[in-house]
Amino acid sequence: MSALAFFVASPLYVNLEAEKSVLTELAQVVVASYKNRDIPLSSLDKVDTMCLNKACVIRNSQRSLTPDGRVSEPWSFCTVNQVEELKAVIGIIPIWSTGVLMSVSANSGSLPVLQATTMDRRIFTSNFDIPAGSFGLFSIISMVLWLGFYDRLVLPLASKIKGRSIRLGLKAKMGIGIFATCLSMSTAAMVESTRRKRAIQQGFLDDPQAVVNMSAMWLLPQHILIGLGDAFNLIGQAEFYYTQLPKSMSSVALTLNMLGGSIGNLIASLILNTVDDITKRGNQESWVSTNMNKGHYDYYCWLFCGLGVVNCLYYVACSKAYGPCNEEAS
Repeated sequence: MSALAFFVASPLYVNLEAEKSVLTELAQVVVASYKNRDIPLSSLDKVDTMCLNKACVIRNSQRSLTPDGRVSEPWSFCTVNQVEELKAVIGIIPIWSTGVLMSVSANSGSLPVLQATTMDRRIFTSNFDIPAGSFGLFSIISMVLWLGFYDRLVLPLASKIKGRSIRLGLKAKMGIGIFATCLSMSTAAMVESTRRKRAIQQGFLDDPQAVVNMSAMWLLPQHILIGLGDAFNLIGQAEFYYTQLPKSMSSVALTLNMLGGSIGNLIASLILNTVDDITKRGNQESWVSTNMNKGHYDYYCWLFCGLGVVNCLYYVACSKAYGPCNEEAS
């Protein structure tokens, strides 16, 4: 039936010509501004945007424009809209990079699963164990609950107390998310330190598969904080990109979060390999040893917590340098 429907509907399909890629248009601004780098501009132009503004300068109107006013040489002359789009992208890159660093500091690899494997996962009854790989679900549940709590309870209550509509600014949302993620890593470090000490005390130093007499529910605080961080930062980032970038770049705004998360995962993997190489030198046990009881995953979490602290300070600086958001300026 699906094949028949496809052939019946094919003649009705409207084949639209693909529009030019946004990335191509941004690249054209860079190339055009480089080609026009020798053109002098007014001293009133801002120094940081003067080079990009040169992409809009017409050297020869007959060659650069068609009779109907369209750009005929897009790699030598660009529209003002193209230049403004590139300026908008450059402007949000510092704050976007804080989202990348947040995903790095929140990425502890498979640590939560490894921790849960070696802890008592029983709940309610002695016959039911929560699967170790399912503990990541608590972060998602936490994010959903935090969003509902903020939207349905905090905002209405605050608005009622103030007597006017209250909302949290975009930069405040992102800042709360980054700080919560930093707290989650410090919590993970303290829990892992306690788990490791108990494992050694109970004689499990050489037995990484042994279950320590410690409830896996101690892992919930770090998952709750990660959920809080995602609820505020990821949503805040998405809103920030949509409001600060031109409407024509909505597709770019949609992918920036995912791109930042992917880059953050790559950086976190690089950090993991680097930590492993450095800490196992001199016949020492690696921090990220396959034997968690001999390793020091708590130190590893403190490292990411430190990166989170640096990211918090970096975000404050970027936030102040960016100035008010478009929607907050009014």
